[in-house]
Amino acid sequence: MTSQINPNNIDGAYPVAGQDNNSQGFRDNFTNTKVNFQYAADEIDDLQSKGIFKSALTGTVLDNNMDNNTIYAVNLNDTSTTRTQITATSGSIAVDRSTGQYQTITTTGSISLSFTGWAAAGYYSSVTLRITINNPSYTVTLPAAVSVNAVGIQGYASNVITFAATGVYEFEFGSSDGGTTITVTEANKKIQPFNNSSEDLAASGAASLGVTASYFTTAAAETATLAAGTSGQIKTFAMYGDSGDMVITVTNPGWGGAGTITFTAVGQGCILQYINSKWFCIGNNGAAFA
Repeated sequence: MTSQINPNNIDGAYPVAGQDNNSQGFRDNFTNTKVNFQYAADEIDDLQSKGIFKSALTGTVLDNNMDNNTIYAVNLNDTSTTRTQITATSGSIAVDRSTGQYQTITTTGSISLSFTGWAAAGYYSSVTLRITINNPSYTVTLPAAVSVNAVGIQGYASNVITFAATGVYEFEFGSSDGGTTITVTEANKKIQPFNNSSEDLAASGAASLGVTASYFTTAAAETATLAAGTSGQIKTFAMYGDSGDMVITVTNPGWGGAGTITFTAVGQGCILQYINSKWFCIGNNGAAFA
């Protein structure tokens, strides 16, 4: 803004020493001085109410609320965002995006999410949600507004996300129409059950649903189990050491029967995929299915 303070309307050469001076000159200088002081006070008040400050002014509380005004041509360095811990751990949980762009939930049961606090339509705003799943039976239900990019989220079906293993999962939710339509993106896909990780499956062990491949060597006849998976999930088994048969009992086998897979020799292996709530064999090298 252009300041209204006018230093030129003060006659610095008045009064003139050594002579009588008209009192009107005094009045003019005093009046103009008072007017300029008022301008200064008004402009300082305006700056204090609208300016951005590094710390609070004396007698005030720091509040750099930009009220959704545009800042442009900015070079940012070493920025951070508020982390908000949501206290609710199960049931219906309302996520207020305006309280922080990074929020966390630790589950003690299944949760159903809703979202508030979006920027007005025409502006994009987002929140990253870190969800700690402490039991793979817990699910996350998304509101119907989460309708963009949801297909393809691992474990997603009809706005419900199921998890193959315990762990920490992160999702980013964003909207440009005030929350009417919400986009979801997996922020840490690598920890999900369709990656290229593997494990050494122990005797009497439960094959991890959090890794793709389970391999094993037997010291004697051994057994293991495979629980129900997540729609589309791939699981492979391979025998690399043989001092006894390995029999894996599978929950929800697509081939029916006892639901067992028996490995009797080094090099035997198979590939399973979880389709329509059942494990199906989509590739096999020597393993026996019963």
